[in-house]
Amino acid sequence: MEDKDILEEKMEDTTVRSSDGDKKKKEDDEYEKICYVCRRPENVAGPMVSMPGGMNLCHDCMQKAFDSVTQGGFDLSKIQNMPYMNLNLRDLGNINSQDLEIPKKQKIKKRTEKEPKQDLNLKDIPAPHVIKQKLDDYVIGQEQAKKVISVAVYNHYKRVYLVDSKQRDEEGNVQIEKSNILMIGPTGSGKTYLVKTLAKLLDVPLAIADATSLTEAGYIGDDIESVVSKLLAAADNDVDKAERGIIFIDEIDKIAKKKSTSSRDVSGESVQQELLKLLEGSTVEVPVGSNQKNALTPMTSVSTENILFICGGAFPDLEDIIRERLKEKSSIGFSAELKDKYEKDSDILTHVTNEDLRKFGMIPEFLGRLPITVTLESLNKDFLIRVLKEPKNAILKQYKKLLELDEVNLVFEEDALEWIADEALKKKTGARALRAIIENFMLDIMYEIPKDPNIGSVVITRSYLDRNGGPHIQMRG
Repeated sequence: MEDKDILEEKMEDTTVRSSDGDKKKKEDDEYEKICYVCRRPENVAGPMVSMPGGMNLCHDCMQKAFDSVTQGGFDLSKIQNMPYMNLNLRDLGNINSQDLEIPKKQKIKKRTEKEPKQDLNLKDIPAPHVIKQKLDDYVIGQEQAKKVISVAVYNHYKRVYLVDSKQRDEEGNVQIEKSNILMIGPTGSGKTYLVKTLAKLLDVPLAIADATSLTEAGYIGDDIESVVSKLLAAADNDVDKAERGIIFIDEIDKIAKKKSTSSRDVSGESVQQELLKLLEGSTVEVPVGSNQKNALTPMTSVSTENILFICGGAFPDLEDIIRERLKEKSSIGFSAELKDKYEKDSDILTHVTNEDLRKFGMIPEFLGRLPITVTLESLNKDFLIRVLKEPKNAILKQYKKLLELDEVNLVFEEDALEWIADEALKKKTGARALRAIIENFMLDIMYEIPKDPNIGSVVITRSYLDRNGGPHIQMRG
């Protein structure tokens, strides 16, 4: 009986190892082999020679190794990135294969002919009014901005559809140009949130990059191609999926060219010049699984022709440039416009022109590749109250959900909401100020509520926010 049990255990162990081996082999078949020396993938370097220990070498590197041996007995251990080549191949069996294994995030999926790229179906593209209706559930106000973005995105993906189906050559060689978007609005007006919501609704990969970290190639900082690397990572290293994604470059106003400088403007005008090729559409070599190029990171090619670029920025002091231009046009007479007409205009950004942006420091070539300009309104008191209550994931709904888990009902009085909106306006950071204010006065409530299981509901009053009283607490029963 004991021998039988031992035999069954061995058979189970063999079955498990066999299934693990089949699983690993299947996973390896999905990804390309990468040369252990030059780090080039199989589609670039050609077929690989598999070595013991899970190490793969391309024919070029193998030939260099043999040439080094035949031309004077060169020590293989001196070859860069080949620490194990001075060992006997039998010794590789004692090395943990995980030490040689490439991380999954740096692997590149194979493009097999059996699984052709799925073309975009025109029926899958939502109409502009459908996109706007979905945005209305999450973003309050900004009606014109949502309308412009909905139309721009719809036309962009129709262009991708024409490219995929190769219909543009059949219909009179009409080529639809790419319509990138420039978003201008004060801080906290919803620029980043609008793009995040849009990518979520369309189910496309989104990369959000910060223009402040970008510098000209060769200087300390991120290269321009790093924004495409982020999109590739968001698409799980699927190149076809990434080439239909959205890249949002935030803080674009921070790369305006300097007014007067004696040194090279490596993080201003130079970055704008480098971005031109990406915005227009080009093929760039980007590292897989990393933002920096080095010898240990595999590279792949990504075309930016069908990637939608949205650039956003607050553009501080742009209002003064617009007012100065509008004041110059004022004249004297009965029908003349008063010079102080635009001083109190909260939506002065709606009058922006390319001339104003050039004065701000953006070069004409850069602005020419962003044909659609969207301006966002600054949020007033009524907008802020609506932001607190109406969106699907409004801040008040989040806190109500948190307290519902403790079986406590949370209620905000209208006077309390007006107090929160007034305080947010004083901070001048838009909707971002709302969470900071609510976090401050909800801290004590979130701390004290779990202490007493008999609490049934909490009512937030204006007197509590003014520090003249406490919240109304009602017990169960």
